[in-house]
Formats: sequence, structure tokens, C-alpha cells
Amino acid sequence: MRFPLSPIRHDHSSFETLAYLYAQTKGYVLDDIEIDMNETDWFDADMCAAFGAILYSLGRRLNEVSLIDIPQRVERILSKNGFLSHYGRARIPDQWETTIAYRRFDVEDDHYFAGYIESELIYRSEIPEMSSALLKKFRESIFEIFSNAVLHSRTDLGIFSCGQFFPNRNRLDFTVADLGIGIPRNIKKHARLELSPERAIIWATEEFNTTKRGNLPGGLGLKILCDFIDLNGGCIQIVSDAGYWQRRDRNIVTKPLSYPFPGTVVSVEINTADQYAYSLASELTAEDIF
Repeated sequence: MRFPLSPIRHDHSSFETLAYLYAQTKGYVLDDIEIDMNETDWFDADMCAAFGAILYSLGRRLNEVSLIDIPQRVERILSKNGFLSHYGRARIPDQWETTIAYRRFDVEDDHYFAGYIESELIYRSEIPEMSSALLKKFRESIFEIFSNAVLHSRTDLGIFSCGQFFPNRNRLDFTVADLGIGIPRNIKKHARLELSPERAIIWATEEFNTTKRGNLPGGLGLKILCDFIDLNGGCIQIVSDAGYWQRRDRNIVTKPLSYPFPGTVVSVEINTADQYAYSLASELTAEDIF
């Protein structure tokens, strides 16, 4: 069977595209599946996390998956980040070091994920300047995305991650995806709340519904990350089940997806043109204030 794939960007429309691809293919077992990328003339490389999760689920159902007719510039970037090495193509050197490598982690691989974000993300020169205390909190917030996937998704298919720096757009994107039960089902199970997918994501991102508050598992605990992104001028997107959530400039937008995504995706966009230096409010002195 052959399935066409339209351009993939870091936005709601492309999450719709990937959710539709999953809906089309989820019933296939022991089949040959070709993803026709002839019309995929653009691919935001961090979206390999969500795309790779879907393709991995196809492979686990013993399907033979191949990617065909990939445009040259898309093939080049997806070879640089290592994604296409999973589909029969050689990895090529990333001369300009703009990629954050595509990886799949088992749920017990927390140590490897910590090393991955340390080497691939945290100390990149494009990250705005932060105090050591804030950088530690920032690292913890990124790691918490992985921890939430481990603790709450109940996935046995692993956790997928990828990123990309876009110099011409002053943007660094980093995305983590899992193939778990999703936020709405997790909240229903633990908090006894029946919420729409969009409302479930809103609930999970509220400050007091975090993973650290005892009887309320299911929250994402992203306050520090959201506060930083608000100041930085970046964006956070979350997709789970048939819900889409975006936070940009302190404004939250939610939209439904026409088809459910099989798990949860958290995607962080950092504005790399930001020239400010950041620290925690608790670090400020009287001299800083006056």
C-alpha cells in the first residue's frame, strides 16, 4: 500500500497530516507500506519525533515500511539527523551542526536521555544566556517531558526525540513524542475527570496540576519552561489524542484534530534571536532591581 505525505511543518496542520497518516495505516499488519514523499517538499526536522513514532508503531506490527521519492533537500536534512538511517539510507555529516539527532529511547533509558539533552540541546550556543541556577531548572523541565512520558503514557514502544536549528528563522525546535495512552485517558484514570482532548491538555498544563502533587498524576509540570518561553518569544505545542494546544506570547490556542494522534507530543520552539540573559527571580539582588 502507498500513502502520500504532504509537507510537514512545525504546526497544527502538519500534526493533522500525521494523525491522518496514523488513522489510514493503523489497521495494517504484515503488509508492505510505502510512504510517498514526492510532495513533501519541506520537512521541519524536529517533527521526525512524531513521524518516527508512527512509523515505529507500523514496524512493530510487522509491516515493512519504506520511504520513497524523497525530495533531495528533505533527504539531505533527514540524513544529517540520522532519521533516514532507520530506513536504509546512510547518515551524512552535519557540517553546520544545525541538527539535534533523532533518537528513540526505551522507558528505562532516563540516563541516556539526560546525556542526550546535555550534549545535543542544553549547551548549544543558540540557547539564550541563562544563569547556572536557571539552566539547571531548564534542564530539569526538558527532562520532565521525558519523565512524564515514562510515568504516565504507559507506553511500551518507547519515546522519540529530535530537534533542529533554523538559522534563517532564528528558531531552535525540540520535540518529544510517545505512543502511550494520551493525556485525556490518563486524567480520566487518575483524576476521574472526563475532559475533551483540548480541555485535558489545558488541565495538564495548569500550574497546580503537576506530576509532583501527590494525588494528581497526569499534569505536565512545565511552569518554568512556559515562563521562559513567554519571556523568550518562543512557543510550546502539545498534541495528545485529538487535541492540539499552543502557547505563544502568553496566549493559549486550542484546536481539535480530525484524527487522534496515538500518544502525546510536546514541542518546544526557542527564539534564538533573543539577546537577553535570564536568571531566576530568587537570584536577583537589590543592585539588579535598582
